[in-house]
Amino acid sequence: MTNTGNDVSLAIFDLDNTLIADDSDFLWGQFLVDQGIVDKDHYQDSNAKFYEDYKQGQLDIVAFLNFSLAPLAQHPAERLFQWREQFIHEIIEPVILPAAIDLVEEHRSKGDTLMVITATNRFVTEPIVNKFGIDHLLATTPEFIDGRYTGKFIDTPCYQHGKITHLENWLQTSAENLDNSWFYSDSHNDIPLLNRVDHPIAVDPDEKLLDHAEQNQWRVISLRNQSF
Repeated sequence: MTNTGNDVSLAIFDLDNTLIADDSDFLWGQFLVDQGIVDKDHYQDSNAKFYEDYKQGQLDIVAFLNFSLAPLAQHPAERLFQWREQFIHEIIEPVILPAAIDLVEEHRSKGDTLMVITATNRFVTEPIVNKFGIDHLLATTPEFIDGRYTGKFIDTPCYQHGKITHLENWLQTSAENLDNSWFYSDSHNDIPLLNRVDHPIAVDPDEKLLDHAEQNQWRVISLRNQSF
């Protein structure tokens, strides 16, 4: 991987199944089930169904967010943060990809501006992104009022074309632009944003994204086999 000349670029990364070898949103739901925090029969089946819808590109993002954010409203923030710390240590750290760390560090060494943009909500993803030392995170944002989560979300869900909306809003308030920009993702749900950057990279892509990447001569890499 090489940049053009010495230009500083915006390097954007998807998170789930890109920088980590699983889906943090789905894993958080399973963690809640395993810890007995939510009703196993109802929550586990619904969590699996929403995840399958996502993989098929048919996710009703509003319905999913109403489902996935509801447990946040049922517990004090302090307890939620304790559970989250346990989740990150036990579930997420083992699926952080060493090659992903190397890729992020390669962009950092070039002076590139680093960003993660993800549909998974900020409560789950912020501490994961912090582990990569990435300062800029665009994610779906849970509503937080008077020290508690409400179970609702604010602004546009950061999903499919919503990722473009979040990025465009961010660009309006920063000195960055999309000249020589990069975006790394595994999912066909991110094709709209992949189309917007100069260097779209398919990372361990799903079948639909792989087909699209090959048709458009996009680069395909693996962070699971460390071949980037």
